Amino acid sequence: MKIVGIVCEYNPFHISNKKQFDIIRSHFGQDTAIVCMMSGNFVQRGAPAIFDKSLRAKAAVLCGADLVL
Repeated sequence: MKIVGIVCEYNPFHISNKKQFDIIRSHFGQDTAIVCMMSGNFVQRGAPAIFDKSLRAKAAVLCGADLVL
């Protein structure tokens, strides 16, 4: 099993983020674990996020992420 880490904001989570998960799994194998290190209620540039961090994390998990921290 391989593990791929992604530093992300998902502000908001969109179709290209889902495509990134699909490309990772097609390249490294379907058993690859995707772990996302996501910003909180404020994004990396210091602005407030559009959606709450729990909603963004849930979207990532529903679309294929294995763990969002």
